[in-house]
Amino acid sequence: MSNNVAHALSGAGGGIVSMVLTYPLVSISSRLQVQKNDSSKDAYKNTMDAFIKILAKEGPKGLYSGLSSGIFGIAVTNGVYYYCYEAVKAIFEKAKSKGKPMSTAESMLSGAIAGCAVVFATHPIWTVNTRLTVKKGVEDKEKKTSSALSVGLQILQREGIAGLYAGVRAALVLVINPIIQYTVFEQVKNRLSKTKTLSNLDFFLLGALSKLCATGITYPYIVVKSRMQINQQGEERYTSILDGFKKIIAHEGIPGLYKGISSKIVQSVLTAAFLFLAKEVLFDWSVWMLVLLGARKPRIVNKA
Repeated sequence: MSNNVAHALSGAGGGIVSMVLTYPLVSISSRLQVQKNDSSKDAYKNTMDAFIKILAKEGPKGLYSGLSSGIFGIAVTNGVYYYCYEAVKAIFEKAKSKGKPMSTAESMLSGAIAGCAVVFATHPIWTVNTRLTVKKGVEDKEKKTSSALSVGLQILQREGIAGLYAGVRAALVLVINPIIQYTVFEQVKNRLSKTKTLSNLDFFLLGALSKLCATGITYPYIVVKSRMQINQQGEERYTSILDGFKKIIAHEGIPGLYKGISSKIVQSVLTAAFLFLAKEVLFDWSVWMLVLLGARKPRIVNKA
């Protein structure tokens, strides 16, 4: 068995670790993204204000709304992504001379293929997670449900499959986010590895840098996608990505496209940093576990 499964397992494990550590920021940024009315007394003015109001109104539990679906979603997302990414990467590397790293174009193509696979496989999970996370601030009129499964079934009954894939076009555009992230990560890592042996701290910082670049560039699409994933009605509904951009700019101005960006950048950077660090640590454990299960052969070290 190739390293693809080990990369998938370690990526999923790293994703779970990073999601658990940063989920309150995920919750806050999601609520800020979908908030349209900034004038009401319950509106969140910024990240700290949201944190205080959620704690006061809902308690610590409010910061972790939808955590179970988030953990499941990130595990599947990272598992699928890393498996596909490493599979495509292996094809490119096999076609090149031994030891020669992938080019920037090859890194981007690998990321695009893996990213599209992730979107189609996991978008319904993230639609459910978004609604679970923001339901108290957005869907007050709807029945409160705490189960991800019940919310998913509710969406199917009311909106059909299309409801689970609401905002999928924006999500496909956002495939560029991990492309930028992993391209920056791979290229900087390849350059640094020529001059030094990379430490866990290096992987942490590389993960943070790569995600900072990706999130800063793609954030307006993240806002549009989040709003399309909640059940909008009437004139508030976005019929397309372009319609979403037009309505946000018309009613909220350019700042509307960047609502919650401070908490999102902090969350994204920390998530990516913890993810890359945890993945590197968990990779050897994943290989060891697969060997114990008989799913792959142990490494053979050639002695001189």
